[in-house]
Amino acid sequence: MDRLFFRMNKKLSHIGEFGLIDLLKQKMSSSRDVIKGIGDDAAVMRLDVRKFLLLTTDMLVEGVHFTKRMDPFGIGHKAMACNISDIAAMGGWPTFAVVSLGVPGRLGVDFVKKIYQGLNALARSFRVAIVGGDTVRSRTIVINVALLGEVNRRQLVLRSGAKVGDQIFVTGPLGRSFQSGRHLTFTPRIAESQFLVKHFLPTAMIDLSDGLSSDLGHILDQSRVAARIYADKVPLNPRATLQQALTDGEDFELLFTLPKKEASRLAKTKSKGCEWIWIGEIVEKKNGLILRSRHGQETPVRRKGFRHF
Repeated sequence: MDRLFFRMNKKLSHIGEFGLIDLLKQKMSSSRDVIKGIGDDAAVMRLDVRKFLLLTTDMLVEGVHFTKRMDPFGIGHKAMACNISDIAAMGGWPTFAVVSLGVPGRLGVDFVKKIYQGLNALARSFRVAIVGGDTVRSRTIVINVALLGEVNRRQLVLRSGAKVGDQIFVTGPLGRSFQSGRHLTFTPRIAESQFLVKHFLPTAMIDLSDGLSSDLGHILDQSRVAARIYADKVPLNPRATLQQALTDGEDFELLFTLPKKEASRLAKTKSKGCEWIWIGEIVEKKNGLILRSRHGQETPVRRKGFRHF
């Protein structure tokens, strides 16, 4: 009885965002056309004999993901960009979006117009059509984008394919994205993703939204492996520390894994505007997530990133 009472009265802060997702996942309906449901950067469904349909959604909330003091154009840009980044992490390309907006009645019309200008400008640059949405009154600004995409069946990348010996890469520097304002201006890595899936096909991939240690942890959990990260190889944004790279989030770079032979080939390959930075390797699960210093000292890494609850 006491255990049942505890479960009934457990707070969201006790189980966290991903504990809540695991709880809700147990109650979700599905169908045989669903290839991958909850647990990756986007859901995957059958589309036709050549392609899968991708579906993702992200909600941005004032005071958590942005403030009213920030550029409204940039806020709109971010709302669309973080969804496109999810599609990139699956090896796909974006197609259609709907946008829902909750705003206080006292908010200025120009502010809302600039949010939509940011949304539209990025959507056009990636050939995404915004085809609808909804608007409601709310106490704070809330923006939700739901985005469809497509991926060639043979080029789909999930979080669950990393193997021992695979090499770990990121597509750019990490840390201090929110403090520097980069989270409002970043470019989703569709070009990098498309180059990789057409020429190398990563074994696993994710976009870095919650921090390197947390997001890499999702790949490790779903692939049932561990990782060794080399501290002096992790690329840092200006003034960022290694700890910020590990935990800050909001970078929206891609993290991906490749077998050793493919990694060696990637190192010799140049692609205009793309960057591939080696940071570590996948190891046996018993090792956990390990950070190796330039002097060879290894320490366990606590998976700590952004927490909603």
